[in-house]
Amino acid sequence: MSEEPLPEFVALGHAGSEHYAGLETFPNPGVAHVEMTSDELAAICPVTGQPDLYVATIEYEPQGLCLESKSLKLYLAAFRNEGHFCEALAVRIRDDVAGALGLGPQAVTVTLEQKARGGITIVATA
Repeated sequence: MSEEPLPEFVALGHAGSEHYAGLETFPNPGVAHVEMTSDELAAICPVTGQPDLYVATIEYEPQGLCLESKSLKLYLAAFRNEGHFCEALAVRIRDDVAGALGLGPQAVTVTLEQKARGGITIVATA
């Protein structure tokens, strides 16, 4: 049985974000469900300019492709200095991940849990 060659990754195996080339993918080896969670997502509140910290969970039912984790880490880090509301950010991440995987947005679920600020925690699912 021959294995397919691995794709050439731009980010994987390289330190730093200068190698980021977008959300990278690889052929699905046969898994039915993928869940990825990161507590390293931060964005700026577009109203107050204060940092918002998140736990992001991305779930999808892969068809032909799976998401490469280092490229996802760099993708999420790119929001650090951008202004986003939690709800809109969940939709944007869902749409970007779905696009990278060649799936419709209904096939990807993104849940962002914004850590409490001002005594309020927000959980948005797209």
